[in-house]
This record gives sequence, structure tokens and C-alpha cells, in this order.
Amino acid sequence: MSLIRPFAGLRPLPERAAEVTAPPYDVLNTQEAREQVEGRPWSFLHISKPEIDLAPDISPYDPAVYAKGAENLQHQVNEGVLKQDPQPYYYLYRLIMGSHQQVGLVAAASVPDYDTNRIRKHEFTRPDKEDDRVRQIDALNAQTGPVFLTYKHHPDIDALVAELTQAEPSVDVTAQDGVQHSLWVVDNAEHIETITQTFDAMDNLYIADGHHRSAAASRVAAKRQAENPNHTGDEAYNYFLTVIFPDNQMQILDYNRVVTDLNGLSAAEFLEQVGQCFNVEKVDSAYKPQQAAEFGMYLENQWYKLSIAADSIPNDPVKSLDVSLLADNLIAPILNITDPRRDKRIDFVGGIRGLQELEKRVNSGEMKVAFALFATSLEALMAVADADQVMPPKSTWFEPKLADGLVSHVL
Repeated sequence: MSLIRPFAGLRPLPERAAEVTAPPYDVLNTQEAREQVEGRPWSFLHISKPEIDLAPDISPYDPAVYAKGAENLQHQVNEGVLKQDPQPYYYLYRLIMGSHQQVGLVAAASVPDYDTNRIRKHEFTRPDKEDDRVRQIDALNAQTGPVFLTYKHHPDIDALVAELTQAEPSVDVTAQDGVQHSLWVVDNAEHIETITQTFDAMDNLYIADGHHRSAAASRVAAKRQAENPNHTGDEAYNYFLTVIFPDNQMQILDYNRVVTDLNGLSAAEFLEQVGQCFNVEKVDSAYKPQQAAEFGMYLENQWYKLSIAADSIPNDPVKSLDVSLLADNLIAPILNITDPRRDKRIDFVGGIRGLQELEKRVNSGEMKVAFALFATSLEALMAVADADQVMPPKSTWFEPKLADGLVSHVL
């Protein structure tokens, strides 16, 4: 089995793509999805969040929801809105957000290589979220949400991508948030072979985003293999839908924290305790950290710059992360939040919302203190994955997000 392979994508007709493409299923809640599909009967949200077409009080995990998703997918196929390509291709997918652009390869990646950690992970998964994706893949008999992978950039791939994207894209749509999504079909046999062999020679790929989708694909593959007495390893279920970007084009934003209270401390007591581990400096305006081991803190209408001494930073790929330094030196010992996955006193704010969102959450009285972090580097993510360790929750926020509906992988 090769690390990646081309596949016959199920995708909207180019002239229908703008009607179909939608944000990823997990960045909108059900109500937001209902609002977004007003007047958009072909939005892929009808497939990825099909509870929007059922009773308002239905659980998103009800069996009827998965059945509705399968029905909606089949409807789009029957109506000719979605059509499967006649043979296996690769696809190039460009995202443009403001001045940033990145071009990735849409490919089917090997489940066995995921299982043996050649496709490397850096996060724990939650069983309930895995179960949801397993049911969704099984019901649709397709993977519709691509896993976001990255690789150490390669000159041969860079050159081929630059050459192929000189042509007009097959699909070019601008989403409601202003992000431009463009797709090229790679149908030349020589180009397909070059891509397959070049990636197959790579040591590793890394999951950037989509740990639950990849874990679910692995579970579906194991189940289908067990049920198939004629299993060969070549079946579509042995591969999962991915978009693979070179590491030098990826954009990771900060992932910030807000906390509801000071664990019974007054602001003065809290600042005194923070000062035992951090250098604390008042600043005149919202403070965005300029380097690692530096933090902004907003408390009682005042911004502070926090920094931690270099000799206090452990030589460990996980414990040296800024999210770990903040958790281990402040959030756990001072605020008594030891399980950020489950503790309702802490919330997380993607850097795309800006520091004004932190001020807003604190000024409203909903939160007591906010922390702005320096964005985790991709090198740090890879170091954690290479060490076979996991990052703390909410360590990375990737932008721009991949659209759902541009290309799906039929099993």
C-alpha cells in the first residue's frame, strides 16, 4: 500500500460549487447552521449537520440524523448536483485568506500508515466524538470531512504544484467569511505517479486538525475488514480523505484562554501569586505576545505582559509549550484548574477573534481574567508528534479552515 493514493472524488459540478460548499461541520452549532442554510437548499450542511432538517429538539446523535444525512447526500447525487469523477485523480486545493495563501493536495491517505503512526498524531480523542464520526461515515458510506495533514515541504512537489496551478482552477468560490477556495483536478497519469512516489518516499505525515475523523476512519476500516472475507487491502475503506499542506505554508494562530474566577483570591492576591513565577509588567494597551514564553493577561480593565525566565522552561517537547507553561505555573497551581478538557471554569478563544474578544468576555462580567498566548509553532507540533506524545487541549488554531463539500471520498 502506498502512503497516499488518488481517488474518484464525489464533488459538485463546478457551476454548483458555490451553492454546495460549507464551513466544516464542527465550527458551527446547530442553530448557526440552520441560519446559514436559509435559502441554500444545496448547502453541504444538509449532509454534514443533517439535524438542521429535523425537529429542533432532536439530538444530533439520534440515528434519524445519520439517516437524514445519507438521504440528503443521495438526493444531491440523484439531482446531479454532486457527481463522482470517472476515475481516480488527485486534486490541488488553494485557500486564500487576506494576504495568506496555501495550496494542499487532496488525497486518500493510508489507514494502516495512520495505525502504525507513520501519519502522526498529537492529540487525544474523545470516544463520543469518535463514535459520532464512525456513525456518520458508515451512514453515508463516504468520508466528507477532510483531515488536515502537513508534511515537510519538498522541492519536487513545490515545483509541480506551482506549474499545475498556473492553469484556471476547475472550481473557484469565495465563502461568506471572505476565504477563497480553488480546486484543480490532477488527471495526468505522469503527474499522479510523481506525486504518489514522492510522498511514498517521505518518512511521515502529521495530523494538523482532524484527529477524530482519522480515528473514526481507522475504526470503520477495521470493522469493514472484519466483515469482508475477501479483504485485499485495496478497498476504499483502507484510505481516508485528507488535504495535505507543506509545513512552510501553514498558518497557526494563537489559542487564548478565559477563566470565570480567581479561585477565591482578590485581584491583588492573584497578582502577587502570579508574580512568584512570572515577571509581571503593566502595559498601556491590549498585549499580543511577541515571542514564546510571553503572555498577555487582562484583569480588571488592565493589560499585563507576563514573561517566564528561560531557565524555568523544561527541556521537554510538551512541557516547554506555552500552553503548558501557563497551565503548569498559573492555571493549575493558582486557579486550581487541573483538567481543562472538562472544567467549566475555563474557555478557549481562537486567535481569529482577536484580543478584543478577550476584553469583551471579561468586561461583560462573564469571565474574570483572560490570557493571550503566542501561537504554537508547527515545529513544536511536529516535535511532540515525533516524540509520540500529545499536546494539551486547545494548543493550536489553524486558519483558514477547509470547506466541506468540495471533494468527498466514497467508500
